Amino acid sequence: PVQIGPWDAALVVGVSLQATVMAYLYRPRWKALVYSLPVPFTLASLALGAPVGVTHVAGLIVMLLFFHAVRGMHQGLGWPIVPCIVLAALGYVATGMALARVLPDTPVAFWSAVALAGVLGVVLLLTMKHREEPGHRSPLPVWIKLPAVACVIVVLVLLKQYLRGFMAMFPMMGVITAYEARHSLWTIGRQVPVLLVAFVPMVALVRLLQGEVGLGPALACGWVVYLSVLALITRRMWAGRAAAAREA
Repeated sequence: PVQIGPWDAALVVGVSLQATVMAYLYRPRWKALVYSLPVPFTLASLALGAPVGVTHVAGLIVMLLFFHAVRGMHQGLGWPIVPCIVLAALGYVATGMALARVLPDTPVAFWSAVALAGVLGVVLLLTMKHREEPGHRSPLPVWIKLPAVACVIVVLVLLKQYLRGFMAMFPMMGVITAYEARHSLWTIGRQVPVLLVAFVPMVALVRLLQGEVGLGPALACGWVVYLSVLALITRRMWAGRAAAAREA
C-alpha cells in the first residue's frame, strides 16, 4: 500500500501553490520562469526518501519529450490540448516505469546520463530561438483552480513507488503549465533546455554531497547552484529578446 507522509503532503501543497501562481501570470516568459523553480523535484525527492540517481537524470530527458509531444500534437496536429496533455503524461508514466526497471543505478550510468542531459540542453538552448507568443491568464477563480491542481498532484503521489526517480522529474508543473500556457507552448518548450542546463550541476552536486551531509542539506546546496545558473541564463535570454525587439 502507498503511504502518504509529511513530505508527500508538502509536495501536494507546494506544487499546487506554484502551479496556481503560474496560472494567474499573463506573460509567457514569467510563466516559464515560475515553472522553472525546482520545487517539485526537491519535494518529490524528499517524499521518495531515496538518493538522487540515474532515474532522476533520465527523467529530465523524458520531461523534454513530454513537452514536445504536447506541442506537436496540439500545434502540429491541431488536437485539443487536454487529450494531448493526457496522452503525453501517460507516455511519460509508461516510459518512466519501464526505464526504472532496467536502468542500472551505477556511477557510470549516472554520470553518462548527466553528460547526455547537459549536452542536449546546451544544443537545444542554442538552436531554439525566441518567438513572440500571446499571453494568457486563467479565468477560473482560485478556489476552483487550487483544488483542481491539488487533485492532479495527489494522483502522481500515489504512483511514486512505481516511478522511483522519474516521479521527482515528472512534469507535475508541466501538466498544469502545458494547459495554462497552451497559447505559448514554444516559449515553455524553450524553457525546458534551461532546466536541463541548470539541473545538471544541481543533481551532480546532490549526488556528490548526499552521502556525506544527507539528502536535505544536499538539495539545499543544489538550490544555490541551480538558481545561480537559472539567473545567468534568464538574464542573457531576456537581454537578447530586448535587443531583438529594439532592432525590429
